[in-house]
Amino acid sequence: MATSTTTDKKLLSGADILVKSLVDHGVEVIFAYPGGASMPLHQALTRYGDKIRTILPRHEQGGAFAAQGYARSTGKVGVCMATSGPGATNLVTAIADAKLDSVPIIAITGQVPTKSIGSDAFQETPIVEVCRGITKHHYLVTDLRDVPRVMREAFYIATTGRPGPVLVDMPKDVQTAAHEVDWDAPMDLPGYLAEERRARPEQVKQVAAAIKFSKRPVVYAGGGIIASGGAEALREFARKTGIPVAMTAMGLGAYPGEDPLSLDMLGMHGSVYSNWALRDCDLLLAFGVRFDDRVTGKLEEFAKHAKIVHVDIDPSELNKNKPAHIPICSDVRLFLEQLNEIVVPPGEGLDEWVEQCRQWKREHPFHYNEDFDGILQQHAIRELWKMTRDRDTYITVGVGQHQMWAAQFYKFSKPRTWLSSSGLGTMGFGLPAAMGVQAAHPGALVIDIDGDGSFQMNIQELATCYCEELPVKVLLLNNQHLGMVVQWEDRFMKGNRAHTYLGPIRHAEATGKGSGPFAVERYPDFVNIAKGYGCGAATVSKKSDLAAAMQEMIDYPGPYVLDVEVPYQEHVLPMIPSGLTVHDMIVE
Repeated sequence: MATSTTTDKKLLSGADILVKSLVDHGVEVIFAYPGGASMPLHQALTRYGDKIRTILPRHEQGGAFAAQGYARSTGKVGVCMATSGPGATNLVTAIADAKLDSVPIIAITGQVPTKSIGSDAFQETPIVEVCRGITKHHYLVTDLRDVPRVMREAFYIATTGRPGPVLVDMPKDVQTAAHEVDWDAPMDLPGYLAEERRARPEQVKQVAAAIKFSKRPVVYAGGGIIASGGAEALREFARKTGIPVAMTAMGLGAYPGEDPLSLDMLGMHGSVYSNWALRDCDLLLAFGVRFDDRVTGKLEEFAKHAKIVHVDIDPSELNKNKPAHIPICSDVRLFLEQLNEIVVPPGEGLDEWVEQCRQWKREHPFHYNEDFDGILQQHAIRELWKMTRDRDTYITVGVGQHQMWAAQFYKFSKPRTWLSSSGLGTMGFGLPAAMGVQAAHPGALVIDIDGDGSFQMNIQELATCYCEELPVKVLLLNNQHLGMVVQWEDRFMKGNRAHTYLGPIRHAEATGKGSGPFAVERYPDFVNIAKGYGCGAATVSKKSDLAAAMQEMIDYPGPYVLDVEVPYQEHVLPMIPSGLTVHDMIVE
């Protein structure tokens, strides 16, 4: 818990108290967009400019996703700020995104003066009410004396238990009023239980016994392992037991993708071998997961032959979607550390099971047409991985086909190096999230693998990257379509195009009868757009030119957009249609 370095009781404004609270809690960067109701807070930020860096995004949503990028890549709290009304509502999508993916952020909003609340004043929205269902907690601060306590509670709530977003709404008169400060005001959270959640010894022994007597066990590893800092404990568990590990999209990086025991990603667009392993396993070790519908498909058919162990820090997740035979409410890292002290490998049958999983992996790898004359999205991502795998590299993505291909073909070896909007699936996440990662890790290589649909939703953050000297790279897989929706149109709607082409309507492409995206003028001109923002940029369409173009992108000293021309007809496979089972998997 942070403590203030100030011991006197001198008068400070509410804005200064809040900003100093941020400094005292170790905040080094804030992503903040000013407006009338938040101007006092921004004035206070200038007074603490030597201790906290203020980055000006070009849209409030961009700032909130940048705060997420900071938080996801460091495990620390990300902080963003906006003014009242439209500024505050522009944060809503990113707040909801953080809630679903359990990301610790604090969103601070300016508000109209307290006497004007409820009067439909200029730029007034009841943002606490708007965000009530999408925050872990929320505050409307009406008493200046509460600010130190509220900020202490906000950081505590955001980071303890299951992490999540906290909203702090600050009326303008509370920001400008001054008062003596009681920095040691105690927290008042009578309904919040954040004690260390640890499995009982008998529960740990029960799981160890289930492992010992299993013949076909599989680990189902989720984002909770990364959030808890449990990746190393998971690796030790796999070394001790020899049990294969499948990961959710949120769990990628928790276990090394190149390890022989890795089954890569499971679920709708997961590997054949991971989904078959969960189909046939007799013990499912679900660590830090929520049995999401994109993983399970038809719930009653998911791992229906397995004994299920479910470990999660959030008791509300246990037995919520899929009943567990052994449900355990515990911090996943602490549970794995306890388990590693007593666990022994399964007995008879494990070697045959592991070999079966490896055979499936050899026979059904992620693949694509390597003889294609142009550049396929999978090829571009695989080549990028080869070029950057030995560097300090962070990958962010938008949402859609490119997101799933990145999860399939970029092999992550460390936690917190893969950032994806997984629960909410928010297009426009990739670029601003990369911006936040770069602010947190200035010496790292940060690459946003994006699609042209997602990229345009927050393309304005190129200006932030240039002006704030954040050398983010964008590998833009440009197919001129909303690729994932096109895939569903092709698979389930007889290929009828319903507003999924992003080019000029005058082209035949709009009818779905054109000869491909290379038959028409490329639109928009991302190279000139990026250069207009001050960034480096180039386009590439020939496979033979790809490696050199990506190397130029990587070596460029500032932000850079590489526009890669790819076809729109390519599909992400394997695919388990929504609500169906592994038996319905589409592989070709």
